[in-house]
Amino acid sequence: MLFRFFSPALVAMLLASCGNDVAVVSKERAMRGGASTGTTGNHYTARGPYTTAHPSPSVIAAGHQKRKDKHGMPYYSNERVRHVRTTAYTCSESDHLEYGSMNAAGTPLRYSSNVISAAADWSVYPIGTTFRIKGMKPLFVVDDYGSALVGTNTIDIYTPSKSHMRAWGRRNVEISVVRWGSYARSAELLSGRTGHSHCRQMYTSIKRKVNSGQATVMR
Repeated sequence: MLFRFFSPALVAMLLASCGNDVAVVSKERAMRGGASTGTTGNHYTARGPYTTAHPSPSVIAAGHQKRKDKHGMPYYSNERVRHVRTTAYTCSESDHLEYGSMNAAGTPLRYSSNVISAAADWSVYPIGTTFRIKGMKPLFVVDDYGSALVGTNTIDIYTPSKSHMRAWGRRNVEISVVRWGSYARSAELLSGRTGHSHCRQMYTSIKRKVNSGQATVMR
């Protein structure tokens, strides 16, 4: 999210680009997992256009041994396979109207059959972190953040409309990190936004990780 104000005309233009509550058939089919991917032996959660595979018992069990965030989900260090709480958002929500279809890096939010934007605490998942959700085909890229996500391991999935957002709901999934993002780029963007408490918290956490050497491990 960008901390600046847009003119009413620009807000209207950006909001129009968010899309309406209409079916996106080709994208929805491409995002379905399950038998269409040739995967067997998994159980799936299907609501609306989104089908995700249940996390592996071994991944859930590994998380039981870890310290938990306020939602009861595990904190991880540099593990790439994780049991993660996810929520969903869209750019037509009241708290996102002033940003329209732009992410916190100042570029358009993405939603296609190949790549989908996601928001997270950048001190946990730095900007540019890419991951896959078990049972789904698209690659997810962290390019946004939100105040409610700071201090948690929750990832907020971008969706094109409120009906899609409701269809995703809140679900715990298994993710596999494909590539870690950049703490340096995250800190650069946040450094000018520390007047906002959640940005200051992320910035401070990132600097602590960098100074301790933990950030260099996550590559």
